[in-house]
Amino acid sequence: MDRYVGGLFLAAYATSFMLVVGLVLIMLLAGNLRYFDSWEDGSSAPTSLILRYFTLEIPFLYLQVGPFVTVVAGLFTISKLSKNNETVATMAAGVSVHRILAPVFLGGCVAAIGMFALREAATRTIAFKRDTLRDVLENQSYDRVFEDLWFSDDRGNDVRLEEFRPATGDPPVAEIRGLRAYFRDAGVDRTLRADRAVWSLVDGREAWVLDGGEVADEVDAESAHPVGVLTDLDFTPETVLMSIRGQERPLELSFAELDELTRRDPDNAELQTLLQYHLTFPLSNLVLLLVALPFLVGRERGHNIEGLVTGCLMCIVYFAVDFVTRGLGAEGLLTPMVASWLPVILFGSIGAVLFDSMRT
Repeated sequence: MDRYVGGLFLAAYATSFMLVVGLVLIMLLAGNLRYFDSWEDGSSAPTSLILRYFTLEIPFLYLQVGPFVTVVAGLFTISKLSKNNETVATMAAGVSVHRILAPVFLGGCVAAIGMFALREAATRTIAFKRDTLRDVLENQSYDRVFEDLWFSDDRGNDVRLEEFRPATGDPPVAEIRGLRAYFRDAGVDRTLRADRAVWSLVDGREAWVLDGGEVADEVDAESAHPVGVLTDLDFTPETVLMSIRGQERPLELSFAELDELTRRDPDNAELQTLLQYHLTFPLSNLVLLLVALPFLVGRERGHNIEGLVTGCLMCIVYFAVDFVTRGLGAEGLLTPMVASWLPVILFGSIGAVLFDSMRT
């Protein structure tokens, strides 16, 4: 029985994945048809580059809609069992509906763990490539340039970059133009300025080599002295790119990246909330199954659509509440823990009651 129901769920999950993720991918493609337009210089992006970008985008699209994929797969599975009266026959044999659905909820647990692992792996391996292709298509240029950036380095110092190029030249080298930073050394506030900085090897290790760099005490301008290698600050090109993604697209950060950013900026309510949200969002796979499936199980023929609609509405309400509480957490009106865990606990409890009260 477990193999049979589990096989139905896996087949339904594959179908649901193609349906939900495919629909989102088509909507994304339809909203970015400008990527196929000619650039200002008369050239255009190769079709292979565009296809590569959308291919790399698929894992991140799945991470946005993963719980929907799971609940749709669960509903498909129940519909298949109900259509053939298999739930009735199984319950008549003395097997409870809770036991019948065990493989479905096991699949939900696997999906939750898989989403968390996929986010960490995809962010570490393909996020940089995906972001590079997106910037090329958005800016219609192969030269990636970010202007007027503010961020905190690994030591919590404030850094400003007038221009940042993640990779230029051949071989590609990260470059900064117009570096300014503020830090504290030996109890004295200091300011560092440099016209240019290049990420390269220095004495066997990578560091920022400065052009026109100098450090001065903020209260004593005459104390300025030149510096050739950046040692008072601690950041890499990857650190800058992570900070950019945190400012522009914080939901795409991994749990590890959010953990690092919140360590640098512990007072940032949005980052603290997202850190908790990356733990609770995968749990939505189980919560949605709990609140949706009871409305479909045990329905008489002709009432399946009613149960399906009710279950889908419950899922929509869950995500509406989740969106509102997350927004309140980002604004500091709710603590990050409450903002992220309240929808899971509330709807998980409702789902547990609904699941326990199903007709068996």
